[in-house]
Order: sequence, then C-alpha cells, then structure tokens
Amino acid sequence: MDIKGSVALVTGANRGIGRAFARALIEHGAGKVYAGVRDPASVADRDVTPLRLDVTKPEEVLQAATVADDVTIVINNAGIGGARTKLWEGSFDGARAAMEVNYFGTWAVSRAFAPVLARNGGGALVNMLSVASWVGQPLFPGYAASKAAQWSLTDALRQALIEQGTLVVGVHAGFVDTELSAWTDAPKISAADVAEQTMQALIHGRSEVLADQETRQVKAALSQPPNPDPRP
Repeated sequence: MDIKGSVALVTGANRGIGRAFARALIEHGAGKVYAGVRDPASVADRDVTPLRLDVTKPEEVLQAATVADDVTIVINNAGIGGARTKLWEGSFDGARAAMEVNYFGTWAVSRAFAPVLARNGGGALVNMLSVASWVGQPLFPGYAASKAAQWSLTDALRQALIEQGTLVVGVHAGFVDTELSAWTDAPKISAADVAEQTMQALIHGRSEVLADQETRQVKAALSQPPNPDPRP
C-alpha cells in the first residue's frame, strides 16, 4: 500500500517502538498520524495528533474509533512486559496485566477499527509481536504467553479481514533498544530499524516482519522437533 497521504493510528506512540513507528510514518509521507496514548500530554512530537486511548478501557477505544474515523493504517503497538510474574514466584497480577494490554487491548482496538478500515478502502492493520510469541520464557512467562496469544489473534484477524482488503502484518523482533529491555545487555535492534522494516512490509504488501537474525532463526526452527531431554 502507499503510505504517502495515508492516515495512521499508532497505539503507545509516545516512546520506544511506538514513537519510532510514528516517526517512520511521517517520514514516509503519511498525511496524519494519531498518537494513541493514555496521557495526550506525554506526546512530545508536534507533527502528530495526540489521541487519548487506554487500550484496556472499552469506552476510550470506542471513542478513539469515532474520532479517528479517517484512518487507513492501524498499528497496535501498546504493550507491557508483566515481568513481575516469574515462573515459580510472584503474583499472577503482572501476567494478567500483560494479557489485558497485549492481547485483549490489541483485540479491542482491532475490533473497533476494522469497520473504519473497511469504510476507508481496507488499508492495513499491524500488530507488534515478539520472538517470544514462539519461545517459552521462564523469566517472563506472562509476557511470552500474551505475545503467543497475540500471534494467534493476528492470524485470526488476517483470515477475517482478507475479504475487506485489509493487509494484516505481524511484526516479530527479539530485544529492541527501549526502556522495556533496559534490564539486559543482550544484543538489541533499534526501534527505528523495526519501524522502517515495517514500513517496507506495508509498501510491498508483506504480511510478516522478522526484524532480526534471532527471530528469523527461531521462526525457521518452528518446524523442527523439540530438543531432546539432555538428562541421561
């Protein structure tokens, strides 16, 4: 699709990957970019349009779909880590919050904006996923589970929206250099790189972005048998 002149909504657009998405859209000529955030005052960029949107609040999701009724691209980026929930310890509250934002929040926004995209010619729906969609994570199992659920949702949306001409794109990456990954020294890809790869997927009509080498390797290994038990 042609990004130039498009109207886009990016959730969680005030920082990190979300802000990078918004900047990339502007740089590719988008006519308007709504920055969907919990607090509109937190949006520093003057060339985007702040929009109050907490993806866990149904009334704000519906209001956003009413206000931003001209969108042709929706990027579901809002997400949290839920790292307080470890595999063997910690309250389940972090895992529940991750599911609420990452999975149900994406579902709610997609459900509200699918008719808007249909009225505006189909457009595109982009979901920011993770390599964790495919790999169990003992350090943050709640986050990984929410991303696995979000991946399943993305496939369901892809099947459901094909008839209205909506391109559904799943974006997978390992650690991205944002506040969310500040706790680790592992190799990271830049948010700008993820955003630009996503723009290219939109331009060329591709339904999946595998943003880094780790993600490409993990995706390729999905068809392989599981590792054997290393114990004697």
